[in-house]
Amino acid sequence: MKKGWQIFWHVVFWVAMIAFFMFMWYNNGRMGFKAALVLFVLYGSINIVLFYTNYLVLIPYYLDTKKYKTYALMVLIAIGLFGIIKLGVAILFKSYVLERMKGHVVGYGDYFVSTVFVSLIFIFLSIVLQFSVDWFLNERVQRDLENQRLTAELSFLKSQINPHFLFNSLNTIYSLAYQRSETTPEAVLKLSEIMRYMLYECNDNKVDLDKELKYLQNYIDLQKIRFGNKAFVEYTVNGTVDHQRIVPLLLISFVENAFKHGVANDPDHPIVLTLNVTPDHLDFYVNNKKHQHNRDAAGGIGLNNVQRRLKLLYPGKYDLKIQNGEDSYSCELSLVL
Repeated sequence: MKKGWQIFWHVVFWVAMIAFFMFMWYNNGRMGFKAALVLFVLYGSINIVLFYTNYLVLIPYYLDTKKYKTYALMVLIAIGLFGIIKLGVAILFKSYVLERMKGHVVGYGDYFVSTVFVSLIFIFLSIVLQFSVDWFLNERVQRDLENQRLTAELSFLKSQINPHFLFNSLNTIYSLAYQRSETTPEAVLKLSEIMRYMLYECNDNKVDLDKELKYLQNYIDLQKIRFGNKAFVEYTVNGTVDHQRIVPLLLISFVENAFKHGVANDPDHPIVLTLNVTPDHLDFYVNNKKHQHNRDAAGGIGLNNVQRRLKLLYPGKYDLKIQNGEDSYSCELSLVL
């Protein structure tokens, strides 16, 4: 909140409090209007000055800097000085202050003790306000720092995806070009479509699900070209893909991992990719036969990346089950969109 608005709401609060007590006491006939002005406006102003003396001066300069003994001494001095000021006002307006209780005259000593008690209340209230403000500010700072950390981490995780995917795709196209395959131009075209999506469509926090699935289809087509159309993939989408939204580049790591570490050219054990879609839910199932000789030290980047992104972007809204068997590997992701 801006400083101007803080001052405004502080003024509104104190004016409202003074007006409320004046109305209650004057309306009940407990005192006249002049007495109410002295007791609530004049004395209220003195107590408010004490409140902000502690809130704006003593706490920041002594309590916040852990000078506790000096702070306690300064509070006692402030209470004493303001008590003397209140006593002087009481003598000046004796008929409104010291003789207000049905003719009973309050002694100077008793009155001074009562002013000390009231001053302690305002000192306590200013301390409570300062600690409350500090607590809320600290919470907001910690929340902002956490959001910045998560944003930086997500940006880093997302930046890992493009080079990782591009590295593998270029290896595929290099292999095709090396073999002088006629499908090389088609592979380059597929890669350009994929990169266009990754560069221009994935800047938002979420994208349309149909675009993400089209991106997966292009990747599958690119892999089929790589295998000379001898890649056996059962890719099925069940349900209506309409206006659902999803975090971009979330599913590709599962598909990429299946091709990279699985057996794609075995018709008896095809790579199975199944999506079940409802208006607010997605189930994604991947299963592949493991290739015993296809081990890459960098192969864990993709899945570790997506698991971390799920934790950050879908907390409490996803369930991921991975079964790493002797001969097969399967993942099942259940996601609330």
